[in-house]
This record gives sequence, structure tokens and C-alpha cells, in this order.
Amino acid sequence: MKELDTIRVLIVDDDEDDFFLTSDYLNDIRGKNFAIDWAKNFDDAVEKVTSCEYDICFFDFLLGAKTGLDLLKKAIQEGCQSPIILLTGKGDHKIDMEAMRLGAVDYLIKSELDSEKLERCIRYSLERADTLKTLRESEQQYRTIFNHVRQGIIVTQPKDGSFIYYNPATLEMLGYDAEEFNQISTAKIFEKPDVWHLFNEKLEENGNIDKFEAIFLTKKGERKICLIDAQKQKNSEGKESFLSIIHDVTAQRKAEREAMMLEKMAATGRLVRTLAHEVRNPLTNIHLSVEQLESDLKTEDEDAQLFLGIIRRNSQRISDLITELLNNSKPSELAFSKISIHQVLDATLEQAIDRINLKNITLEKQYGDDVSLNLDVNKIKIAFLNIIINAVEAMEEGQGKLIIRNHIANNYCYVSIKDNGTGISPENMSRLFEPYFTAKNNGIGLGLAATLNIIQSHKATVDVNSELGKGTEFIVTFALS
Repeated sequence: MKELDTIRVLIVDDDEDDFFLTSDYLNDIRGKNFAIDWAKNFDDAVEKVTSCEYDICFFDFLLGAKTGLDLLKKAIQEGCQSPIILLTGKGDHKIDMEAMRLGAVDYLIKSELDSEKLERCIRYSLERADTLKTLRESEQQYRTIFNHVRQGIIVTQPKDGSFIYYNPATLEMLGYDAEEFNQISTAKIFEKPDVWHLFNEKLEENGNIDKFEAIFLTKKGERKICLIDAQKQKNSEGKESFLSIIHDVTAQRKAEREAMMLEKMAATGRLVRTLAHEVRNPLTNIHLSVEQLESDLKTEDEDAQLFLGIIRRNSQRISDLITELLNNSKPSELAFSKISIHQVLDATLEQAIDRINLKNITLEKQYGDDVSLNLDVNKIKIAFLNIIINAVEAMEEGQGKLIIRNHIANNYCYVSIKDNGTGISPENMSRLFEPYFTAKNNGIGLGLAATLNIIQSHKATVDVNSELGKGTEFIVTFALS
């Protein structure tokens, strides 16, 4: 401990003789220089204590109508950080324990006081005050760091997941205010309860976890892909807690998916153009040969005419497929105009309403704030309609529920199309937008490929969340200019 040149002392005692006696004991301590101040009643003491000018304070227990415990509570409430010692005329274990609980550093009996006891008490109290001050400064530094990092940081109870601490980045990430967040636990922000249980079990067993992947749900129900670094820790009383650092990798994963999808579409386009060139050359020769044969053969040769007709029709079918494939592999040419997103969704639903009604599907519209977007109306309706038709076809007749919603957040407009149908398997999810890939018996696999082409042409993105047996959600995101 750094030796103080002058130790500033406040003595609160309504008995003047006791004040002088305590002062004499202090002045008899060798090697110390004291500046002693006196408060003779409770109100005078409150004014002096709140000035925070003292290195150490002595409170008498009896202060007229109030007690030293009342003054101790008031001092702590007013932010007094000086070590406080309670003085009393006789020992009382209950008062001693209560004083320690409220924040006093020591409890002394006046009749047992002498200079030696006071010196030990002051030395111990000032050393402890220095230690506490260092700890408070360290805590404040760490809190400042935690409050300014962009990752979410939470400290939770192991058993129920209730929050002990969280930083502002956690609230911002999940869209809660502090009062709302205090009412929930980590179990509520995990999308799947079994993942939360698995996280707790692994952390309890291993003591730490690196890059545990989980889906968190925001207040608005949006999904956040997160990686969690967590550690089990114990405080000085042996109580366990879980410290977790949460990295939101949603944007990173989304960018990776978009880059992969763009590369996949580009590779598909290159392959299609190569195949089209290689197929059309021999196909042209087939067309010319058929025309020559038709002119050389006699018209009464019915069998020959039949087979030539089959060749001609199937050649044309191959030519049409190549044209269709080429059209779906190149960017759409768009005619943009400003239009309300609610108007577009209503117009799309009007085109799909017969299919919805025929399967007796419940339609629920949850529109948020409206906004005008720069869209090719006809093309974007085709994109939305393809998604809606797929949703309708995935649901059981009479049991389906289709939810169309939109909302505005962070300078983006989100459109969600959600069903409670069969869902999409993980194997099929990776191939969802590939041309000519389909899980339908009678499909040709161009609907979603065209949908992706249209959405990307609008500089928008599409995310798909699906679970087998529970349904699928398509989320189309438009940037607001």
C-alpha cells in the first residue's frame, strides 16, 4: 500500500467526549499523520460523507433517532467508497453481521479501543480500500471493453440460462431492450431447445467450447447464424457461470451462399451455352436431312412420312428446350418502375387465389409498413408466384397455412412466404435453384431457377429456411435506395 502523507478521517459521534477520546487514540499512532473531522449528528454526517473527501470514516452506532447502520446505508446509497468502520458501546453479534452485510469493513467496541487496535484497523481498512479500488477500476475497464466490442458477450446461470451480464452488442444483435431481455433466458433465444441443451451439456462436460454453431432468434423472429466461444467459470464463492462470446456470421454465410450460387449459375450458363452450340450444329443437319428426305420420298409412303414426322417434331422439341435453357441462364432484361410492395403482393396472390382455395389452404397476410420499390412488376410477380405455387403444392389439402408477410428494418425490405408443408431435405436444399432439378414427378425444374434469375436481376437476395415435416420459408430481401 502506498503510504499517505495525511490520512483524512471523519468521526461521526454525538458524544463530544467519545470524539476526543477516539481522536487522542488516532494521534498517538506513530508514523501516521491524521486530519480529523467531526460530524456530531446524522444530517451533518450525510452532508460530509457525500462530499467523498475522506480516506476513512468511523460511525458511532447510536446517533439519536437514527443509527450508524442507517448512516451506513445512506453513505453506500450516495456512492461513498471510503472504508467505513462502525463503533459501538457494547458488542452485539447481530449488529456486527448486519454492518458487514451492508458494507462496513470493520466493527469495533469503544471500551476495547486503543491506539494499537486502531492502527491495525486503519492499516487493514486502507489496504482493503486500495485493493477494492483497483478491482473496481479493472472491472470498469473490462466493462468498457465489453460494452464497445461488436461481438455479443453474455454471462449466464448454468441451470436455467438466466442472464447475469450482457453487453449492448447483444441487445443490438437480437433487437431487445434491457428490460425485455431481463425477462427471458438463453433458452428463449436459441431457435431449437435441443441445441441449447446440447450446448449446456458440452460446456458442463468440457469446461469450454470453441465455435459452437447455433441459430438465434431475434425479437422479431429473424434467424441469426452464430458461432459461440464459451467457457465455464467460478467466482470466489465457488458459484459457476457460463461466459459466452457470440459471433454473428449471418451476413458472412449469406455472402458465401450468394457467391456460391452466382458461381453455380455462371458455371451452368457456360455449360448451357457450350451444349447449345454443340447440339444445334448436328440438330441443323438433322433438320436439313429430314427436309431432303421428305422431298425425295413419295407422298404415298405413309410409314416413311410417319417416322419423318416423329423425327421432325422431336428435333423441334430439342431446339425449343435449348432455347428455353438459354433464356433461363442469362440475366433478365427488366423494365423498372416504382410500385408499392403491398400492391405487388396482393396482385400476385390474386393470380394464385384459385389454387389456394381449391386446396382449402388458410391464407394469412401479415403486412408491415408499406414501401415503394423500383421493380419490374411483371417479372417480380412471376418470381413470387413461383414460390407461392411451390408452397401450395407442398401443403396437405385442408391443413395448409400460407403466411405472407413483409417488414422494413435496417434500410431493407423483407418479404417472407412461409408454408407448413412437407419441407425440403438438406440434400435438395443445396440444389434448390439449379436448372432442371426438381423433386416433383411432373416438374421440369425451371421455376425456381427463373425465380432466382429475376431476384438477382433486381439486386435482391433470397434465403430459404426449411425443416422436413414442418414447412419452408422463402425470404426475399430488397435494399432500399
